[in-house]
Amino acid sequence: MTRSPQFAQLGALLLEAGFSATDTRDALEAVRGRVSPDEEFSFAVLPEAVFVSPAVAADGAILRMTTASSLSTRQSAMVSRMLHRLRDGRITLERALDAEQTRIRDARMRMPVLRWVCGNALLAAGLAVLFRCPWWSVLVAAVVAALMGAVAVLLQRIRPAAAIVPFLVALLSTVLVSEGAALLGYATVPLFAVCAPIAILVPGAMITNALLELTAADVVTGAARLVYGIVQLGFMVAGIAAGSAWIGLTVDEDSAFLLADISGVISAGPAWASAPSIVFSWLGVAALAVGISLAFGAGYRLTAVSIAAMGLAYALLIAIGPFAGSAVATGAAAAVLFVIARLVERSSLAIPASITFEPAFLLLVPGTVGLVAIASLDMQPVGAALAVFASLCIGTKLGSIVVDTHWWRLLRWSRAQV
Repeated sequence: MTRSPQFAQLGALLLEAGFSATDTRDALEAVRGRVSPDEEFSFAVLPEAVFVSPAVAADGAILRMTTASSLSTRQSAMVSRMLHRLRDGRITLERALDAEQTRIRDARMRMPVLRWVCGNALLAAGLAVLFRCPWWSVLVAAVVAALMGAVAVLLQRIRPAAAIVPFLVALLSTVLVSEGAALLGYATVPLFAVCAPIAILVPGAMITNALLELTAADVVTGAARLVYGIVQLGFMVAGIAAGSAWIGLTVDEDSAFLLADISGVISAGPAWASAPSIVFSWLGVAALAVGISLAFGAGYRLTAVSIAAMGLAYALLIAIGPFAGSAVATGAAAAVLFVIARLVERSSLAIPASITFEPAFLLLVPGTVGLVAIASLDMQPVGAALAVFASLCIGTKLGSIVVDTHWWRLLRWSRAQV
């Protein structure tokens, strides 16, 4: 009996856990080599589908559809640990797809709506503090983010409205932030205070997987994810623009700067109108990491990992940025973080690279900073964001070359040639 259905089921589970198409295919190849070395299979992986075709068999190809990235962060970590044991031969494929998969799916996130609302509020507050928004705008961003979290959950349950959730949430968020600023007596609003309440909707994980797939020559899946991610960002920008025009919001466009340039921002004015000091930036990083972990269902240990990853990303950006510029700092940080994420994923901890790399993605640009740059309608920050995006692609690829290349095979081959 062929194992095609089992491999298709395993591939679908990996996609649900947030693995990229490239990593899913590589994992299937590794598991096949361990549990069924005498059988040859061809694996084709799309963002929400897995095709498994036996090389020599009377049966045709097996197709398995899935809902990508539908598991919580904790469940994704459990899938990664299961895959680690499967690769090492400590469990059988049958046990992995039976008892282990049942245990993983039963570990559902408790109170998902409350976690999503509270996590979004923390994320927005941390992001506003990190990008030196005045204290009053930090408070407004956190309150609006909590409301937008609840609205997003409600809209996603309405099937006809699901496609335009980014636009509707961005529109409503912009109006509420403007009204909150007016109630507090402020005429202009920092751009990050407008974008922070909707930052959780930025498709950072999707764009990260798109980069990994494009740099691994998986053009179809990578391009599909990237285009969809750009479309979502476009909806969010359109919502901000529509909300600003509707309510007459005046945005402080000078607030559209990159994270590596934060050190030059000077705090001035009364207490509530002043920007947080640079010391509070580390608290902002921690709040951002905790918010993401809370919203996406991470446990205490995974939250600690996320805080460490974000802290490292921030440290690299502020250390390298003043000397080499934001673009180079982003590429270097991406390369270092990607190498660390891969090494942790392959260690006995088996924490998925998505948990250690993707949360820091909010600090490495194309996500929220790219949204801010586009929303500012100023060519200078837009150009800077594009340069940083290119640097992020290059840095991710360099990190992949360093950690994913089988150097021992190349060394052995070179010695054999000599």
